[in-house]
Amino acid sequence: MKHKKKFNHLSRTSAHRKAMLANMACSLIMHKRIKTTVAKAKALRMYVEPLINKSKNDSTHSRRMVFRYLQNKEAVTELFRDISEKVANRPGGYTRILKLGNRQGDAAEMCLIELVDYNENMLSAKSGEGEKKRTRRSRRGKKSSKSQAAEQVAETSAENTSAVEDAEVVEDSSSNVQDSNSAPADNDDVKKEE
Repeated sequence: MKHKKKFNHLSRTSAHRKAMLANMACSLIMHKRIKTTVAKAKALRMYVEPLINKSKNDSTHSRRMVFRYLQNKEAVTELFRDISEKVANRPGGYTRILKLGNRQGDAAEMCLIELVDYNENMLSAKSGEGEKKRTRRSRRGKKSSKSQAAEQVAETSAENTSAVEDAEVVEDSSSNVQDSNSAPADNDDVKKEE
């Protein structure tokens, strides 16, 4: 019976589950985001967040404690060197789970689990939130798509006719320039004849 057992066993033995979570944690630390099932992502979040918490205190003891779980030197150095600096001011919640839908083969619910401070899209959207201006739109004044298309066609044809009129004006002004240039030339010829 599973009474009072909070942790999801993921239908694996304890050794298999620990090895899988250690490998997934190393992949998450090295690549900053991984694609997995929702159940594994929730189990991974419970596994990796205490390790990130321990990485804030960079001591030999905390490195050895984290290495005991991960068993990967590169992941431990990445965690203590880069990730711990980025999450230094964050009190918790270092990971984010984004649901993607169901996998085609077995309809398992898939998701992305990522480190919060490493997603540039979310960070840029968060910083741009204050600058964005909200507008209200009424429901009454909606036009059908056919009338909007007709208005767009009318606007473009009006722009084309105005462009043609402008072009004619340019031609008229250039003919005036030629007349004024030819007049002094005639005056020079008249002076030479005299």
